[in-house]
Amino acid sequence: CAEPAMPRHLSGMLLLLWPLLLLLPPTPAAPGPLARPGLRRLGTRGPGGSPGRRPASAAPTGAPYSGASVCKSRPLDLVFIIDSSRSVRPLEFTKVKTFVSQIIDTLDIGAAETRVAVVNYASTVKIEFHLQTHSDKQSLKQAVARITPLSTGTMSGLAIQTAMDEAFTVEAGARGPTSNIPKVAIIVTDGRPQDQVNEVAARARASGIELYAVGVDRADMESLKMIASEPLDEHVFYVETYGVIEKLSSRFQETFCALDPCALGIHQCQHVCVSDGEGKHHCECSQGYSLNADMKTCSAIDKCALNTHGCEHICVNDRTGSYHCECYEGYTLNEDKKTCSAQDQCAFGTHGCQHICVNDGDGSHHCECYEGYTLNADNKTCSVRSKCALGSHGCQHLCVDDGAAAYHCDCYAGYTLNEDKKTCSAIQEARRLISTEDACGCEATLAFQDRVNSYLQRLNAKHILSGRFFCFQPPSVVQLSQTF
Repeated sequence: CAEPAMPRHLSGMLLLLWPLLLLLPPTPAAPGPLARPGLRRLGTRGPGGSPGRRPASAAPTGAPYSGASVCKSRPLDLVFIIDSSRSVRPLEFTKVKTFVSQIIDTLDIGAAETRVAVVNYASTVKIEFHLQTHSDKQSLKQAVARITPLSTGTMSGLAIQTAMDEAFTVEAGARGPTSNIPKVAIIVTDGRPQDQVNEVAARARASGIELYAVGVDRADMESLKMIASEPLDEHVFYVETYGVIEKLSSRFQETFCALDPCALGIHQCQHVCVSDGEGKHHCECSQGYSLNADMKTCSAIDKCALNTHGCEHICVNDRTGSYHCECYEGYTLNEDKKTCSAQDQCAFGTHGCQHICVNDGDGSHHCECYEGYTLNADNKTCSVRSKCALGSHGCQHLCVDDGAAAYHCDCYAGYTLNEDKKTCSAIQEARRLISTEDACGCEATLAFQDRVNSYLQRLNAKHILSGRFFCFQPPSVVQLSQTF
């Protein structure tokens, strides 16, 4: 019977929703035999990492890694040991070389990064190229593409021994034990070893070589386990055909590569993020800063306290974690911004001396005072020591100091001080006018008094003779002599 027709409104709604349905992500497929979690990351023996990079887009969860993802491979000495016996057909051998090239694409190749060598084996063993032969991906992949199969036989033990004796040597390009570069070998085979592989593999592992065993098709699983390092579930791989071996390249990238938190931008470092490999990192600070106890944030270093500033005189810290140099008073900073030269502060007028600045020649100076002044305790200002010594006292004859800032005037002998307390007048003329001949009569006395008064007025010495000559009795010569 015919199926019932779809209602028109449902078909119309389906047409409207169809573009949205196309945008929905596909249903995740069930994990296949290669989607095994818990792969161990290499990197426990390598040197400290590399500077952090700008954040890049991370590969989606569950998506294969690519050479441009945010993981960084650790430096390795990596040797591929590939089976090219007659059981491996030419097309299958091409698949093996593609597998090797894809792993190379995921690595950081270089003399200071990962070095790669290839050992080709069947009944015989041939080292196709050594670890030191190629230092870039392009030449390395071209060399892999030129490899040709050998012959019959599967001498896996001999191949591992040859790799140990000839490929993993310093002469062949392997880095010494002090470099802490991991030595890794990946052996790919599709058969059962025709020699004793157990003891050889054990010696290789004991020498520090980490062995991965990849079996294809007819490969003997027990032999793979005898070859590989522990834990076996992380070092033994098996695929049914060479047609799917390429899928293992992403597994090895996960193994040799760890997500870089510096590239992802999830490091929380305030200044610089440094990748240490194996998904680890540490924080560092810009120049002039030190890492705080939280190992993430930074604080400015007191470069002056470190005594590495190079300032000749004074180091001054700046808020930015830097510093600048200054000089002592009397010096100027030279063009090198570190050393200082003496300056003449007296010439600059910055000395602060009240009277006289004296340059001492080494960038220093001292203050002095004018005559009659003394330098105060501040060694800059001056105080009067003797006003008489200044010569501005105004005394006609003698200036007499009464202390640091006081004085009075005095007159020479035979002179008297006038009312202005500065000038002097002679007194010998008044004494000369006294005569014993005129002292007998009243008229003579009066005449004498008039002459004396007239003369005294000229001398302007009222304070000496005041009130002594207004009586009608003439003074005696003795009295006048005592008065004068």
